[in-house]
Amino acid sequence: MARLEFAITCALTLLALSSVASAAIVEHTFQVKNLTVSKLCHRQVITAVNGSLPGPTIRVKEGDTLHVHVVNESPYNVTIHWHGVFQLMSGWADGPSYMTQCPIRPGSSYTYRFTITKQEGTLWWHAHVSWLRATVYGALVIRPRSGHKYPFPKPHREVPILLGEWWNANVIDVENQAQATGAAPNNSDAYTINGRPGNLYNCSKKNTYKLKVQQGKTYLLRIINAALNNQLFFTIADHKMTVVAVDASYTKPFVTNVVLVAPGQTTDVLLTTDQTPGAYYMAARPYASAPNVPINNSTTRGIMVYENAPSTSMTPKMPALPRLNDTATAHRLNSNLTSLVGAPHWAPVPRDVDEHMYVTVGLGLERCEKNRTCGGPNGQKLSASMNNHSFQFPTKLSILEAFFFNVKGIYTTDFPNKPPVKFDYTNTINSNNTALLFAPKRTSVKKVKFNATVEMILQDTSLITLENHPMHLHGFNFHVLAQGFGNFNTRTDRKKFNLVDPQIRNTIGVPVGGWAAIRFTADNPGAWIMHCHLDVHLPLGLATAFVVENGPTPATTLPPPPKDLPKC
Repeated sequence: MARLEFAITCALTLLALSSVASAAIVEHTFQVKNLTVSKLCHRQVITAVNGSLPGPTIRVKEGDTLHVHVVNESPYNVTIHWHGVFQLMSGWADGPSYMTQCPIRPGSSYTYRFTITKQEGTLWWHAHVSWLRATVYGALVIRPRSGHKYPFPKPHREVPILLGEWWNANVIDVENQAQATGAAPNNSDAYTINGRPGNLYNCSKKNTYKLKVQQGKTYLLRIINAALNNQLFFTIADHKMTVVAVDASYTKPFVTNVVLVAPGQTTDVLLTTDQTPGAYYMAARPYASAPNVPINNSTTRGIMVYENAPSTSMTPKMPALPRLNDTATAHRLNSNLTSLVGAPHWAPVPRDVDEHMYVTVGLGLERCEKNRTCGGPNGQKLSASMNNHSFQFPTKLSILEAFFFNVKGIYTTDFPNKPPVKFDYTNTINSNNTALLFAPKRTSVKKVKFNATVEMILQDTSLITLENHPMHLHGFNFHVLAQGFGNFNTRTDRKKFNLVDPQIRNTIGVPVGGWAAIRFTADNPGAWIMHCHLDVHLPLGLATAFVVENGPTPATTLPPPPKDLPKC
């Protein structure tokens, strides 16, 4: 017996050592500075990382530690958010400005240090201050650690597909003008695939993304929606795609000819090149959920070309795309996904709930200052809120620093568990109900105990307009228990909860005129923002945050900030 115990101990020690040995420190330097580019017959100065759009793809393995040295040579404040990374005990590296850090000032630098723990798949990184993420973004590819495999056949090749949005203007000026007038900002001029608009736009015939493939091979497309303000349908002519992961969480294989990716979301698909050798367009255009709201309704496209295809077949085929307002297709794509039970890093649904929250999300108004003319509805300024609290970022200190050092006066912990006023949330008769439109500006957060399980019913409202809001939670994944339309009904809709194999995400599109039920365990101390990933809505106040208390042990207590954390 003693010999057996000794053998088991040795085996476990070797396993632990092999896990440590397989992990690495991966270092990158991000030089953030101005770059002049030509698109759509127009030369435009943008802010970019390492002189490219998109920025560099970071490739790591699960268990690796990243050190990214960000050097800000741009004229703007900068932070970098590692979208979807748990940041276990490394909340100082999460990145949202004035939430976990003060911004990196022009001429300054900061090193983000964190370990990728129990995550693999496609995530991404982007600026998290003002609208800079329009051009400051890139892919974060997390492969299984050495000796581990994907839960699907190994693809011939992996290809990041980053969907973006382009303005023939300085995006900082676009945002500032909207905030000054209270009106909606100008729409973008184009969408892009890997930074290229595609040949449907002016002066873009040579600025079209091309993917060369071999017949009979399977490719893993890592699709990321980096667009600022639009959900996007994506498809490839005559080819099926099999969804195998979303937001770096494995799914049961789901075969489809089109996917919908909201800003912030990622979708991994297997693509088998089983068609006649030739050229095929891949294309993306928006899903416009808000009725009567003007959008950029154009289409970006790239070309997938089979190697050795005959020249007679080189006129690409164009795929059919869903209608702009095809909510039925959007809901089918969003609600039919389920998690792959038993896959690497899969987690069961927590059953015992400590915090029940019913949270409205939607637009509203802010009163126009006296003796001014504002450009929002009814001569007021556009605003947004969650549970009638319109989130206002602090400016003197980050919320995480205030939490760690117990600084008073930076935030309050009175974010409510339910709407202060109950009304018929999705009835459009309330769209211009002035008694409901003006939410106070507050830096209010929800404080929860370490390891508490939180259930949220996210409820869209008709205030100003009904709209699908992609809600992103920093620091955690959550289970999407159910989605539906209308007002959530506790008696009937709870029966629809999937507690066995719901999809696991970090960003969920709350159905237009509907609701989504999510559940997560707050097992990471710190300050974690939750916000709409339509960047037009974040500065309006469509956000809140969870402040998670420390756990009972040193291993569950947030460590002090790094010495080079930027100062306000």
